[in-house]
Amino acid sequence: MPLFKTITPNPTTTIYIWKVEEPLEDLEQNVNLTSHCRARLESMKSELHRRGFLSIRHLLHEAGYTDQDLYYTDNGKPHLRDGKYISITHSYNFTAIIVSDDTEVGIDIEMQRDKILRIASRFTPLKEYHTLANEDALIRKLTIVWGAKESLYKIYGVKGISFLKHIYVEDFDFEDSKTTASISYEGNKSNYAIDFLEFEGFTCVYALAL
Repeated sequence: MPLFKTITPNPTTTIYIWKVEEPLEDLEQNVNLTSHCRARLESMKSELHRRGFLSIRHLLHEAGYTDQDLYYTDNGKPHLRDGKYISITHSYNFTAIIVSDDTEVGIDIEMQRDKILRIASRFTPLKEYHTLANEDALIRKLTIVWGAKESLYKIYGVKGISFLKHIYVEDFDFEDSKTTASISYEGNKSNYAIDFLEFEGFTCVYALAL
């Protein structure tokens, strides 16, 4: 089974990343889904989505959980029944989860694509970030910013938050592989640590509440 990478940001938090290479039949083995998740799986028309969905259940196993240990609130946010914090992401042939004993966490994986240049103004003021020498670097930076904001949106779990208006990501250098961010919403402000890594044309960003 291709567990691609395991990261331990701190002693109580672990990230598991899966590279989805197996056929659907292999991923279905040894997976016991709840009726809710079985219905979700069967409603998926794309085999890639099905394979990603099942690979996440294998990641849960790596973290010591089963599908029965996971539930979702009405807004779609995942939770673990033992009270630990979890966030889930999937993008094409990569999936990941982050689990923490004591800290709110969010994670996002994105493929690096030039499409992000066309939508950038919807989620970030470009002037906030340093001028970059080439388009590839701008795509990389914007993908990290998007992933950071997506991770924070997953943590906050409240509809109505605007990536552009309410979530701010501090500028950063690629070499640092980290930055900070904040959410200001309805008079409340919360701060987060952001870390990121890049591999095989993808960007993984994860956030931990401070």
